[in-house]
Amino acid sequence: MSFQLVRPRPTRILVLNPNSSQSMTDGLKPVINSVDLGPTVEIHTYTAPSPSPPSINDADDILTSTDVVCRDLPEWDPAEPPRWDGVLVACFSVHPLVARFAPLVAAVNIFEAAVLRAMSLTYVHRGDKWGIVTTGKFWEEHLTEGVAEILGTGVPSGSGAKVPGGERFAGVESTGLNASDFHHGVDPAVVTKKIREATQRLLAKGTRDCRVSCIVMGCAGMAGLEETIRSAVCETEGEKFAYGVLHVVDGVRAGIVQIDQMIKDSRLRPRQAY
Repeated sequence: MSFQLVRPRPTRILVLNPNSSQSMTDGLKPVINSVDLGPTVEIHTYTAPSPSPPSINDADDILTSTDVVCRDLPEWDPAEPPRWDGVLVACFSVHPLVARFAPLVAAVNIFEAAVLRAMSLTYVHRGDKWGIVTTGKFWEEHLTEGVAEILGTGVPSGSGAKVPGGERFAGVESTGLNASDFHHGVDPAVVTKKIREATQRLLAKGTRDCRVSCIVMGCAGMAGLEETIRSAVCETEGEKFAYGVLHVVDGVRAGIVQIDQMIKDSRLRPRQAY
């Protein structure tokens, strides 16, 4: 009697929170556990230590968090097997950490993954639009330019040209909150009100013939707040649209699915000897 191992080795994914808020990382766990990846996929989380900010709110915070993580996580020896097969950077931004890990393992940002998911969900209905609800004002321009970079539709910043991102991108609306506000420090009623207002402003950018039928939650701290989005949509568009038509994209969920597929694809590549 002989036995042969057929299934590949376990897949190990690191969900990397580059800010120093452990509560935010903990808030990602229900979303992580909601993704059906099978028993061979291991998912580990990491929270950056101080002095990484507890909430990444602007360009300086992005750079600080990058420096802290690069110092805290040791360099990998390319000759040695990596600790993880893929890294998901759980910050909804154009984050430099993706470029740091990409030469070593599969790497993606929840922002990039969410944009690609939204594009695929609205592709079938060519007239429909998608947009992003996010935190502070800084992110409106940052994410709009990031979408343009991902889609290859960018224009020079401040040129006054058409909003980049393609005709199906409805834009970014901010709540005025910080990422950390979604889990502590702010009255949940205030959080709900701010999300509802931003969501309805985004919906207003659509028309009867060109609806905003997909909303991306533009912050890792918004994980688990899908119902808040749908409830806000229900107020203006009705229950049938809010629960039967609208797509709400969680970047963490989209990122885990994408990074898992990227790892699978990388294992299909032929190995060449150099």
